[in-house]
Order: sequence, then C-alpha cells, then structure tokens
Amino acid sequence: MIADTALLARAEALVAAFAAAGRRIATAESCTGGLVAGLLTAVPGSSAVLERGFVTYSNDAKSESLGVPTALIAAHGAVSQATARAMAEGALAHARADVAVAITGIAGPGGGSADKPVGLVHFGLALTGEPTRHLERRYGDLGRGEIRRLAVGDALGLLEGFVGPMPAP
Repeated sequence: MIADTALLARAEALVAAFAAAGRRIATAESCTGGLVAGLLTAVPGSSAVLERGFVTYSNDAKSESLGVPTALIAAHGAVSQATARAMAEGALAHARADVAVAITGIAGPGGGSADKPVGLVHFGLALTGEPTRHLERRYGDLGRGEIRRLAVGDALGLLEGFVGPMPAP
C-alpha cells in the first residue's frame, strides 16, 4: 500500500462521508493495480462503503470482468478516454454501488509512445443516473511509484467531488 498519510487522511474522510450519505463505491483499476481499493480498505468501517474493486490489468480482464467491448479497446487503446469511461460504467453495472471510479494509464517505465507517453492516465467516474465523467492527467515520466500515487490522489478527488460538502477536484 502507498505509505502516504495525506492520502490516508483523505480516504478516512471519504469513507466517513460516503457512510454518512449511505452511498457505496466500486473501483476498476488497471495501472494502479488495486491501490485505490486497498487505501479505502485501510480505513476501519470501509466495508459499509466499498462494495467491490476490480483489478483489470489486461485487456481481456477489462472485457471479461467489466464488459468493455474488445472493439472499443482495439479502436481507442486500453489507455484512452473511451476505455476509462467504459471501465467505470462496467464497474457500476457489475456492482451494487452508487458510484464507480476507473483508472487506466501508463505508469512506466516503458510502454509509452509519442501519442500516449509514460505518465498519461485516464479516469472515468460513473454515477447512477448521471452522465459518466472523464479526467485526463499527464503527470510526466515521474517514475512508476509517483505516477501511481498521483493517480490514487486524483481518483480520491473524483470521489470527493461526488459526496458533499467536500471540494471538487
């Protein structure tokens, strides 16, 4: 797990806010490998909030576990706005949650290209009864651990924006 007291404090506040609102979260993670779900479960009482987490590192896992169409991945790539949105929507459809956050990106050190460099991360946020939201970050080639840590922080930010009175990301 990421040893970051600031992220843990945010997770604690998020769990408390979601619990108070009676809302549940699902996660769909690729480049973070379950770090968001892991951080949330580090908080006592998180079982009332985290409904489930999907670690869908491979393209097959994205399709099989979340229902992301293989044609969509073939057309846009695993690291894309379209895939992040589809992952979030798939997680929401396959869970008993009110909100699902999805993360797909290139944490490095390899795997980047001119169009999709190391440090590119796409997020999706699917909400029951609302349009799916998207966030793109280009962190730069900061190292695998730092990219993943920043991605966890941005995923928390998306979730914080869903339940008030926390500030939007």
